[in-house]
Amino acid sequence: MQRNAIGFIGAGNMAGALIKGLLDSRTYPAQVLFVSDRRKEAVAYLMNSYGISSCESNISLIDKCSTVVLAVKPQNMREVMEEIKDHVGSEHFLISIAAGIPLRMIGSAIGESVAIARVMPNTPALVQRGISAIAFGPNVSEKMMGLAESIFAAVGKTLVVSESMMNAVTALSGSGPGYIFYLMECMIRAGIEVGLAKDVSRELVIETFLGSAHLARNSDKPVSKLREMVTSPGGTTAAALSVMEKRDVPEALVAAIKAATIRAKELGESFS
Repeated sequence: MQRNAIGFIGAGNMAGALIKGLLDSRTYPAQVLFVSDRRKEAVAYLMNSYGISSCESNISLIDKCSTVVLAVKPQNMREVMEEIKDHVGSEHFLISIAAGIPLRMIGSAIGESVAIARVMPNTPALVQRGISAIAFGPNVSEKMMGLAESIFAAVGKTLVVSESMMNAVTALSGSGPGYIFYLMECMIRAGIEVGLAKDVSRELVIETFLGSAHLARNSDKPVSKLREMVTSPGGTTAAALSVMEKRDVPEALVAAIKAATIRAKELGESFS
């Protein structure tokens, strides 16, 4: 086993984003990164794109790598756990990015002595602008904590949170890009309906989101104050926000995030 080797079980978008981030930031060289997935074409893509190595099975990856990122969908976790459980020991550090699956359930399936972290990244990690919340199990050393944070810092910012908050994190930031893209779709369509060309409307919406996020990040004012600054009494913004209030857009957004939180909890319960 290579002590500094990092393996990825799963060759999907998030695994690819993490591998790219680790290489671009020079956090780790390609020689210590390995991937396994039953989808051979996905493995081949990562190998050809980033010069990393593959393992012929999840078991061979576990045998080779001390740190293993479980980059699989929640519904596939049980199968993966069953496959690797007899090959995982106290020398391993497992990092799960499967939404909704609690640490205690992974520990119960894989072994209580194994060091495990649970991470909820989001898709802006694909362009190294993600935010990842990390919760650590009881067997994780300070060195392992630093290792986990370094992996996910390569694709954006990191926060350490209590695991009890992870379903809420999943609903807010893990699923959050989906809400943002939905709002962007609606605004682009609205721009077209009021007479703008599609490409013009798209560019205006994207740059408005980028600029607004940058302003919020760099301002010491709360976002409510920033909203007030652009809302002149009797003006165009006030007219638009009035319609949103009347149609209960704020309540719909809160209800949506609560529904996502409940679903994250259900995914974990389905694994038990």
